[in-house]
Amino acid sequence: MEQSSEHPIAVGIIKKVKETKISIPKLENFNAITGKGVEAKVEGKQIKVVSPGYLRDKKITIPEDAYSDAAETVVFVLIDGKLAGYIALADEIRPESAEAIKVFKKNNIKVLMATGDNEKTAKAVSDKLGLDGYYAEVLPHQKVKIVKELQEKGEFVAMTGDGVNDAPALAQANVGIAVGSGTDVAAETADIILVNSNPQDIANLILFGKATYNKMIQNLIWATGYNVVAIPLAAGVLYSSGFVLGPALGAVFMSLSTIIVAINAQLLKRKLGKK
Repeated sequence: MEQSSEHPIAVGIIKKVKETKISIPKLENFNAITGKGVEAKVEGKQIKVVSPGYLRDKKITIPEDAYSDAAETVVFVLIDGKLAGYIALADEIRPESAEAIKVFKKNNIKVLMATGDNEKTAKAVSDKLGLDGYYAEVLPHQKVKIVKELQEKGEFVAMTGDGVNDAPALAQANVGIAVGSGTDVAAETADIILVNSNPQDIANLILFGKATYNKMIQNLIWATGYNVVAIPLAAGVLYSSGFVLGPALGAVFMSLSTIIVAINAQLLKRKLGKK
């Protein structure tokens, strides 16, 4: 069933299956259970691979030994409605993620995580990275709700996601950022696509936008300030005092203004290099 899914958990399971060279039987009637897992008919039996939330909804007891590590994500296998086993997966936190979080904090940008993973896994990742908060066992429609709630509080929200379940939230966010290795739906919904799927690119992207905006304001102030002073002088505001800005001198100042604006814009590259 997992070979028919684009979810990161499915990719991890299939990778392990290929490593162990397990023969994969054919399936019928594949169906994705929104936010909870997948199901299909395999060799005459109804099979489901689902989240802990699905088990709780169906009043199925979760085995006490299912979790050996707080950072593990566990999915459960049901055969004809009965719990047959579970698969535990654990993601290594990418070094780039930790570095990106440091950059965000340095620039007073809050970082929150909304994940379908269980509470223990979400908390372990949040604590390790030093996030400002997290939401665990989140369903697709709840991600949209989270974004809306933050926006209602006056927050400007940039949402990053890679899956089909993230698409609605990416559309709702002020800026939707899709991870390049994610699904086509997420990429089509987002405003920006990260080609290299590197978390640090998100930080670089935001800092680049802020730095560019600041340079635009600086250049606008300079250009406006020059015209506010030079135009009245050229029009003869101080004529009674014996001073008029001649056309030749005005042209020199105009050229100087353009040069200063251009040099200031070039300094953007040096500033970004320091970040």
